[in-house]
Amino acid sequence: MKTAITIFWFRRDLRLEDNAGLYYALKSGPPVLPVFIFDKNILDLLDNKTDRRVEFIYKTLIAIQEQLEKIHSTLDVRYGRPAEVFRQLLDEYEVKAVYTSTDYEPYATERDREIGRLLNDERIPFQSHKDQVVFEKNEVVKEDGSPYTIFTPYSRKWKTVLNNFYLSSYPTEKYFNHFLQQEPIATPTLRSIGFKATGEPFPADRIESQLLIRYQQQRDYPGVNGTTHLALHLRFGTISIRKLARKASELSETFLNELIWREFYQMILWHFPQVGKGKAFKPAFDRIQWRNDEKEFEKWCTGQTGYPFVDAGMRELNSTGFMHNRVRMVVASFLAKHLLIDWRWGETYFAERLLDFDLAANNGNWQWAAGCGCDAAPYFRVFNPALQAKKFDPDLRYIRRWVPELEELGYPPPIVDHEMARERAIKAYNKAVKGS
Repeated sequence: MKTAITIFWFRRDLRLEDNAGLYYALKSGPPVLPVFIFDKNILDLLDNKTDRRVEFIYKTLIAIQEQLEKIHSTLDVRYGRPAEVFRQLLDEYEVKAVYTSTDYEPYATERDREIGRLLNDERIPFQSHKDQVVFEKNEVVKEDGSPYTIFTPYSRKWKTVLNNFYLSSYPTEKYFNHFLQQEPIATPTLRSIGFKATGEPFPADRIESQLLIRYQQQRDYPGVNGTTHLALHLRFGTISIRKLARKASELSETFLNELIWREFYQMILWHFPQVGKGKAFKPAFDRIQWRNDEKEFEKWCTGQTGYPFVDAGMRELNSTGFMHNRVRMVVASFLAKHLLIDWRWGETYFAERLLDFDLAANNGNWQWAAGCGCDAAPYFRVFNPALQAKKFDPDLRYIRRWVPELEELGYPPPIVDHEMARERAIKAYNKAVKGS
C-alpha cells in the first residue's frame, strides 16, 4: 500500500524557515515529503560543468537534509525532467497534493503548466504560493489595473501598499512535526549529475546592520565593502525576502529601493514576457544596426579594453562570479554604446557567469543600460568610463586590485576613443528611434 503524502517542491526557496509554500503544505494534512529536482532541461544547457551555482544549490540541499534528519525526516532530491520525476513520484506514493512557491520566469511558467496538467489528470491539487517577492503580478498596479512601466511611481505605490502583514514571517517551525517521518533518502552526488565542485567559498547570508546603515554612502564605491552580496541568496531563496525587507525598512531606504527595483523587474517580466525572450521593451531599439565586432567583444569579455574601470569589472566577474553594481552599469553601457555590440550578447555572457543571475534583474538592468528598456537611462546618456572611475574609485583601490598591470607597458591602449564612440552610438540610436 502506498504512503499518502503531500509533496512540497523546492525551487527558488531553498530554506525551511519562513517559507510560504512550505508553510501551507505543512498545514494541509498529510505528512509532507520535500522534493527538489535537478532539472535536466536547465542543466543540459550549462556547458561549464564546474558551474558554481549548481554547487551552491547542492551545498544548500545538503544543509537542508541535515536539518530534516534532525527531526527524523528527509529531503528527496531527484535528477531528471520535472514531468518524468513527477510520474515517478506518483507511482511511488499516494500523492494528495503538491505545493510549491511561484516562479515567474517564462520557462518556469511553462514547466508549471505542464506539471499542473499532469496532476490535474490525476485529480491532484497543485498549489503555488508567493514567496520570492513581497508583491507579485497585479498587487502593485495603476488605478486602472495596468502595470507600471516607470520605477518611481511603482516604488511609491509599493511603499503605500506595504504593511506589516506583507512582511510577516511564516512560522513553519510550528509544524515541523508534519514532515514525513522516514529514513534519509540519499542525495545524488554532484558528479552523478555531471558537475564538479570547486570548493571555493560563497558569500555569507548574514544581514549586517552596520553595512545597511552605511549603504547609501558606500554602495557606489567598488573599492570598499559597501554592498551586501546577498543577491545570490535572494536568487535561490536561502534568505527570506520578508526578513530582508523588514531590516531594510528599519535601516536603509536606499537598500529597500534596491529590493523594490528587483520586484519591479519581476513584475515587468510577468506582464511583458517578450523581454525575457530577446525583445527590447521599446521595439524601436530592435532596429539598431549593431556593429557586433567579435574581436572587440572578446576583449570586453576578458577585460582587455584599455579602459581600467571596465576591465576591472569584467575580470572581477570572470574570477568571482560577482560584479559591483556601479561597475555593472558602466560595463554594460560600454558594450552597447561604445562598441555598438548588441546588449543581448552581454546579457547572455552575464547569465552564464553571475552567481546571482536572475533573468528579470539581468534583463532589466541590461536594457536599462542599453537605453531600450522600461524607465531606461536615455539612449543619449553614454557613461564616460574614465570619469566614472575618477568619481567612484578615486584612489584606484578597485582598479589596481583587478588590473595590477595598469601602469606597465603590457596594458593595452583604449579599444575606442570615447568621444568618437559616443557620437557614433547616438547617431545609431537616433537612426533606429526615428526609423530612418
